[in-house]
Amino acid sequence: MKTQELIGKIIIEENISPIDRNKIKNTFVVHIPNPLASYYSRFTEVNRPNSIVLITKNPVSFERVLRATKKINAAEGMKIHGAKCEINTGSRKYSGIRIKGIERYTDIEKIQQDYINEGFELRKNERMSNDTNALIKVNKFFDLNQVDESIFQSPNNKNRFYIEIPKDVDWNKFRDLTFDIKNNVSVTNYDIAKGIFYKNDGITDMLRVIKPNITLEMVKEIQQKYFDRLS
Repeated sequence: MKTQELIGKIIIEENISPIDRNKIKNTFVVHIPNPLASYYSRFTEVNRPNSIVLITKNPVSFERVLRATKKINAAEGMKIHGAKCEINTGSRKYSGIRIKGIERYTDIEKIQQDYINEGFELRKNERMSNDTNALIKVNKFFDLNQVDESIFQSPNNKNRFYIEIPKDVDWNKFRDLTFDIKNNVSVTNYDIAKGIFYKNDGITDMLRVIKPNITLEMVKEIQQKYFDRLS
């Protein structure tokens, strides 16, 4: 099965928390938890960050983050994944670098310094409560295998699927729609986010679905529910 690479954006709603230790003093770093943490924690005791965001003083470009991350990985022998990120918490809006693939919390300070060495200016620390509700937008690359009509699967995570949908909906409508569908579908305990792919013919709207041991049949059932309401 041929893997294709696309550029796009994911929008998720999660409860984020500030990181207070293992960072450069007076810098602002937040942790985005694994949406299925309660499931996976039963199978591993490894305490590693799922996804962190280095909040920057100014907005950053996707290209600049990618170039810097490539240099850092080559110099440090790491395999972190950097992406452009925006976080909205109520009236507050932050920009930063979303990083995945960090092995230990104690690596964060060194990684921060690496990005500083690449010219990024980090934002000073701000007060934030644990489990602060946030809307998070991440620009990233997607590696995908097409497994059915308008359905793609991550080759690196068999529990992660992407569904192309016919049109965009704003976040509030998407949240209400998702709540209704989750109460009227046989599939349970899945996490869903909305996003877009940038393709040659323009923007394609999509959904990302994650569930432990999810099957293509489950994804098709979820897909049909959204198609019925958005077509």
